[in-house]
Amino acid sequence: MSDILQELLAARQAGRSCAIATVAATTGSVPRRPGAKMIVWADGSIAGTIGGGKFESLVIAEALDCLTKNETALKTWPLREDQPDSFGAICGGEVTVLIEPHVPAHSMVIVGGGHCAQAIAKLAAECSFHVTVLEDRPDILEQCTAAHQRLADPAPAHLASRTWGRQDALVIVSRHYDIDREALAAALQQGGFGYLGMIGSRRKVLQVFDQMKGQGFTSEQLATVHAPLGLDIGAESPAEIAVSVLAEILMVLRGKSGAPLQL
Repeated sequence: MSDILQELLAARQAGRSCAIATVAATTGSVPRRPGAKMIVWADGSIAGTIGGGKFESLVIAEALDCLTKNETALKTWPLREDQPDSFGAICGGEVTVLIEPHVPAHSMVIVGGGHCAQAIAKLAAECSFHVTVLEDRPDILEQCTAAHQRLADPAPAHLASRTWGRQDALVIVSRHYDIDREALAAALQQGGFGYLGMIGSRRKVLQVFDQMKGQGFTSEQLATVHAPLGLDIGAESPAEIAVSVLAEILMVLRGKSGAPLQL
């Protein structure tokens, strides 16, 4: 198995967005032949190469645009000076590159691994979310069998290291409001997600929000948080809470009203 394929499989397992740039056709003198591949990650970093230099930087920019739009592109770059759209390359040929974005349909990160987290992870996976659970208790983490990825990483560090997209949901349901507050602060500083929710009573939510305002977070930032999370369906058990939470997440990510469908 090629290194590029291994990296792509690892990216899919981790729910990480990327684009594959493949040299599809060439004419004349070019740096790489058809079949050469490069992975472009959402932060602009790459794995592999399709030729380097200015040409490769242009392909990277095009790949990032394809990732943003989630659209495939087939584009030709001239590598000779006699073309009006040349960028100064003097190899003498031209390269056609196929760019294919690989973006998970939806991705969910759950902070916490307790009963509610496990129920949410199970339902989210059944709804085709790529699910990552962050939990620092190894015995509890082992019980989160529905998650595609189980990590003992500290939540703030992990959340700050991710590149978030509008298809991503972050659900904060840990065992203690201090963990929730630290995770929420890291998430708001990072931004970019499509949904951010935190579990808790109204009293707990207001207490966390008051503490965060003391840390400099604004009312506008806190207004983006769905807290307490979920739709009001009278949920009591972990399974019912999961239904409430997933319904709200799908409503937000898909831009729907959540109103009954009754005629």
